[in-house]
Amino acid sequence: MIFDKRNTLHVILDIIITPYKKILALLLVGLVLFSFPGCQKSSQPVTYTDYYFNTVISLTFYSADDCVLAEECFALCEKYENLFSRTVEGSDIWRINHSNGEPVSVSADTYNLLEQALYYCELTEGKIDITVAPLMDLWNFTDATDETTPPASEEINALLEHVDYRLVELGANNTVALKDPDSAIDLGFIAKGFIADQIKEYLLSQGVTSALINLGGNVCAIGNKPDATAYTVGIQQPFAPAGMTSDVVQVSNSSVVTSGTYERYFTYENIVYHHILDATTGYPVENNLTGVTIICGSSTTADALSTTCFVLGPEDALEYVQALDDTECILIDETGQITYSYK
Repeated sequence: MIFDKRNTLHVILDIIITPYKKILALLLVGLVLFSFPGCQKSSQPVTYTDYYFNTVISLTFYSADDCVLAEECFALCEKYENLFSRTVEGSDIWRINHSNGEPVSVSADTYNLLEQALYYCELTEGKIDITVAPLMDLWNFTDATDETTPPASEEINALLEHVDYRLVELGANNTVALKDPDSAIDLGFIAKGFIADQIKEYLLSQGVTSALINLGGNVCAIGNKPDATAYTVGIQQPFAPAGMTSDVVQVSNSSVVTSGTYERYFTYENIVYHHILDATTGYPVENNLTGVTIICGSSTTADALSTTCFVLGPEDALEYVQALDDTECILIDETGQITYSYK
C-alpha cells in the first residue's frame, strides 16, 4: 500500500486538492510572498507559486538548500507549456493542429506523451480522445456562466466527424501527422501529470528528498517530510466550498490526482453539464460519479487514470484499478458515497 487513510478530518492538511483554480490564481499569483532569497534563512516549509497551464502552480520545499531550485522548476513549467499547450502559438501541439495534415517534427517529450495519451484513447475505446479539442471549444466550459446553454445537437454531431484519435499518426524520427485538417489535439487529461513527473525527476537529480509539487490540484510528493512522516492530502468535497474535504489520505513518494464534475461546469434547466466529455457522444459523461481520485507512483499515470476511470464508470474503474500494482482509487458519487479500491 502506497498510502494510509487518515481516520479523522481534524488535521492540518499539507494540501487540499481543490477545483477553485481561478480564485487561487487571484490570491496566490499576486502574492508571491515567498521570495527565493527568503528561504535561505527559514527552517519552516516554504511554498512558491506561479501560474502556468491556466492554473496555479505551487512548490513546497522543506530545506533551505532546496529553495534555489524553485526557479528552475518554474522554467520547466514554461518549457513544457510551450511544447504541449494547444493555445500557445508555435508549440508542438499548436503546429500539429495547424499543419493541414502534413507531418510535423516534435520534441521527444511531445512524442512520448502522445504515445502514452493514445494508449488511454485505445483503452477507453475512444471515450477519451485527444482530438476532442473542437468539442471542448464548442462547449467552452472555461468561460461558462449562469447564462450558458448547451450547444445544439447538430453542432455536436458535425464536430464528432473530426474526433477520432486514429487520425493521429506517429511516424519515424519523432514526426506526427494529424490526417484531418479540421481535427485538433488537446492533451489536457495527461499533460500536467507528465510535467509533474519531469519536475520530480529534476528535483531528485539535485538531491531533494522532501518536497511537494502541486500543478493545479495534481499533487506529487517527493519522499516523506523531513521528520519521516507522510504528507497529508485532502480530497475536495464535490460542489462544496474550497477546502471542504470528503476524505483525507496520507502519501509518501506518490501522486494524488482528482478529476471531477465540479471543476468546470454549468447548470441549465437543473442539469449539470461538466467538462469531462465522452468523446464518442460529444456530451458530458453520465454515470453518477462526481469525483475520481487516483493515488500511484507516477503522476502521468495518476493524471490519465483519473479521467480514464471517470469515463469507464464505477464498476469498470474499480475492476481496472484493482488489477494494477501500487495503484488505488477513490470514487465519489452524486450522493456523496465514497468507494475505495482498497477495501
